[in-house]
Parts: sequence; structure tokens; C-alpha cells
Amino acid sequence: MKLKLKDIVLLSLMGALMTAGDFLLEMLPNVHLVGVFIVATTVVYRKWALLSIYVYVLIEGFVAGFDPWWIPYLYIWTFLWLFTMLIPKRLPAKVKPIVYMIVCSLHGFLFGTLYAPAQAIMFGLDLKVTIAWIVAGLPFDAIHGISNLLCGLLIYPIVLILQSADKYARNK
Repeated sequence: MKLKLKDIVLLSLMGALMTAGDFLLEMLPNVHLVGVFIVATTVVYRKWALLSIYVYVLIEGFVAGFDPWWIPYLYIWTFLWLFTMLIPKRLPAKVKPIVYMIVCSLHGFLFGTLYAPAQAIMFGLDLKVTIAWIVAGLPFDAIHGISNLLCGLLIYPIVLILQSADKYARNK
């Protein structure tokens, strides 16, 4: 698929939507729609979804500051993109929504573990302290994983909307 200007605009808007959804739900710890939008965008736009992810990451940095917490964002969302890219394209229609939800949820459960290497490098943590840091964060990862599963109910409807919009735009 070759990107057109309207694709770039849509993917940039998806990145901005990720940010908006993040800020809207920030009063709820580890509950957000970023994973939902990343999975949906990746299912439809495949490799080009990286554009929306890095628009989101850059906006986060500009708004909240390019502090140490931000550095793992440079790679952590790419793991969700990669997990989604590994989902076979030809799944039965009834299975797709469930698989998308599970992938989104697993990323939430693994968030602290994925975040830990950058934390260890930035703050000079040894393996023992890094593992302790991961274990201490497990309750937050559990909230993240469960909320991603529940929010994941929105993935398939968003995929259908994006596919419909993409098909309409390509026929114009």
C-alpha cells in the first residue's frame, strides 16, 4: 500500500487521538485507549501505523516533557505494533476481535517488564533490583492488562470504521 497525503493526515490524527484519549482518562491509573488505537491502526495500515505511534510519542514528549519516563515510549509501543503485526491476516471473523483484545491486554500485563530495561540502564539498576522493580509494579500491570482487555472491545469496531474509510478514500 502506497501512502497518500490523506493517509498521512489520518495516521497523524490517530496519533493525536491516542494522546487525547490518554489525557481524557489520565485520572484512572493505567487505563487508556492508546493500545486500542495502536492495534486497530496496525490491523488496517500495517507498517504505516508506526507513523501514528510516533506522532503520539512526540506529542506526549512535547506536552508532558522529554523526561526519563518518556525514553521507553520510544520502543514500548513498538512492541504492541510488532505483536499485532504477527497476528495472521486471515483469521476467522469471529476470532479476530478476541485475538485483538488478547494482544492488547498482554501488552498491558507486560508493560512494566518492557519498561524495565530502560529503567535499569538509565538508573544503573542491577538485575536483582530490576526484577524487584518489575515485581513491585505487577499490581499496576494487572490493572493495565485488565483495562486493555476491557477497552479492547472497541478495537474491532474501530478496525471496521478504518477499513471502511480507507476503502471509501481509495475509491475516490
